[in-house]
Amino acid sequence: MGEITTIGLDLAKNIFQVHGIDETGTAVVVKRLRRNQVIGFFAGLPRCLVGMEACATAHHWTRELTGVGHEVRLMPPQYVKAYVKRNKNDAADAAAICEAVKRPSMRFVPAKTIEQQSALLMHRTRDLLIRQRTMLINALRGHMAEFGLIEAQGLHKVAGLITTVMDDRDERIPEMARQALKMITGQINELQARIAVLETQVLAWHKNNPVCQRLATIPGIGPIIATAIAATVADPSVFRSGREFAAWLGLVPRQSSTGGKAAPRWDQQTR
Repeated sequence: MGEITTIGLDLAKNIFQVHGIDETGTAVVVKRLRRNQVIGFFAGLPRCLVGMEACATAHHWTRELTGVGHEVRLMPPQYVKAYVKRNKNDAADAAAICEAVKRPSMRFVPAKTIEQQSALLMHRTRDLLIRQRTMLINALRGHMAEFGLIEAQGLHKVAGLITTVMDDRDERIPEMARQALKMITGQINELQARIAVLETQVLAWHKNNPVCQRLATIPGIGPIIATAIAATVADPSVFRSGREFAAWLGLVPRQSSTGGKAAPRWDQQTR
């Protein structure tokens, strides 16, 4: 039995699948690990190449396994799928990952730092709260319209509806309905305050991050976009040009051609 040189690790919440091969490509270890066994198992191995799909928790495990001396590479799951040779299961996925990570044409995903993931979490939380606020505002507009109270579109115009709801002397709204509408307006105000807190935190990170400061010098890019790019793009050098970066963002149509005829598809964006 040869020494393990490459490992495909299929990530999960509790049960992880390992597929390790030696330098000749012979499978040396095929086993399942519980979550609390992963670090101990890899700490006892000599330095090797570990491949994983860039999915949930992948960046965390990249940092953990790098910390015990291994070289870790992340791959887009859609690129690994082609290497699954039989029915999908954990063992087949781990073997496919092990095969894919050695391909010279494979494209890898740079691992994010804890700071980048924290900044990205702020953006995702802000996006979630904004969507919740939009849902509540739309509900408020719809309910108020039932009583003939209409306001112009726009976030800043909602204040007029909220003022009407909070005015107990306004008889255009029945008292029974007013109590329910006050719950909606209360949630809108609470979400607005939480969004403001997050935006303050994002702005503070922007001021202290040199990458964000350089991005903000580009016309049309402010603190929100600059911090989002700095948090999402771990290593800009993986893009060969600005056009390639634009394609990764989904700003160009996805190509679907055959027989020498190109037909761009706008229904699916390149991510």
